[in-house]
Amino acid sequence: MNKYDVYKEACIDNIKDCLSNMECQPILFLGSGISKRYFNAPNWDELLKRLAEECPNAKKYAYYKQTYSSAIEIGTKLAEVYKEWAWAEGENNFPEEYFSDKYKPDIFIKSKIVDFLEIITPKKLEEILYHHDEIKSLREINPYAIITTNYDKFIEMLFPDYTPIIGQKLLKTQYISIGEIFKIHGCVSEPESLVLTKDDYDTFTSKKKYLSAKLLTFFLEHPLVFIGYNAGDPNIQAILSDIDEVLSTNNQLVPNIYIVNWESSIDENKQYPMEKIINLENDKSIRINGIVADDYKWIYEAFTNEEAIDKVNPKLLRALLSRTYDLVRADIPKRRIEIDYVTLEKSIENNDEINKIYGITSVSNPESFNIVYPYTLTQVAKELGLKSWHGANDLIDKVISEKGVDIKSTDNKYHISVKTGQTSCSKKYSNECIELLRKVMNGEEYDI
Repeated sequence: MNKYDVYKEACIDNIKDCLSNMECQPILFLGSGISKRYFNAPNWDELLKRLAEECPNAKKYAYYKQTYSSAIEIGTKLAEVYKEWAWAEGENNFPEEYFSDKYKPDIFIKSKIVDFLEIITPKKLEEILYHHDEIKSLREINPYAIITTNYDKFIEMLFPDYTPIIGQKLLKTQYISIGEIFKIHGCVSEPESLVLTKDDYDTFTSKKKYLSAKLLTFFLEHPLVFIGYNAGDPNIQAILSDIDEVLSTNNQLVPNIYIVNWESSIDENKQYPMEKIINLENDKSIRINGIVADDYKWIYEAFTNEEAIDKVNPKLLRALLSRTYDLVRADIPKRRIEIDYVTLEKSIENNDEINKIYGITSVSNPESFNIVYPYTLTQVAKELGLKSWHGANDLIDKVISEKGVDIKSTDNKYHISVKTGQTSCSKKYSNECIELLRKVMNGEEYDI
């Protein structure tokens, strides 16, 4: 085993220990490197270069690189150039509605960014030509939430059940729940939301503290994984500065934060470090876990929590948490509903009971499901000596008429309904159901 294989095993063990200790899904912070890897999207510098090349009024991109010290300044200048071009000979290149004082002058360059990214972003995952195994493993992480500065909609394609929260809308939400994609720098679906110019960044920075405050609790309670960013990225520095301010780490390792650094060629005999020091604002630094790789599949697999609920619908969980929030925050205080507090108090003392309130049941042993409910209705009829399932169903109807209880209407000790598709389900029956129907068939006394 070479040094890099030993390093990989140590990284995987570290990740698994973190997932086990925190007992929750990771939060992914995905940068432009993700889009670049899977469909060759441009990074920020490459995007600005293309914008300069596409505008007849712009100078060569090298001029802007020589003249301005940062990408933000270049983006601001190019926005001015695009505005002048749009209001002159470039008018036919933009929607008529943008020539209105309802829009900021940077709408023209942002609309071109949208046009370009919508052209190059795949319409479906099948169009991607490489790294299919990686993409499959990335999706299987089932992250608690995703944060990104990317403009494109590739992440929404990877996680179609997750709900995008675009730009400053995050500040207006009253809660943060599972299954969300926080697009903190905007999205092509809303051109005005893109964070590109100095004014955009000034606005973003002024509100960043509120953003970080809303996210901070989740950063502390979940593994946080940066993928597709380099260590010097100002977005990483800004977020980690806020975390460091609260944690006061004093240069101690923050055990639940990871950054994945891509390296084109791995030296199998090199000893790679498992920690990374990130320079922060105000001349500070923070130590986090570092992972170096040229292949992401093993990293994604390591962050896949094997004990997580399989095939959970994030939209359903978001709706559940949202309704619970509204219930506690508004409905109960305003006496909109009647509350059985005795039932609630008993339920919160027992995990299984509180699960039932949410319509969730625990199956500690999956094999027990088939043991408890082994029969279809046809098999129930056979056990009772009847010719077909119709006979068993007639007995169930007789129970309804005699006792007013339909055992097929709920999941109970006699019957359970298992969802098998979008609208279809399979009904299974227990031995207790057979004994009940045998009493009904023989005219014996019975209770439900």
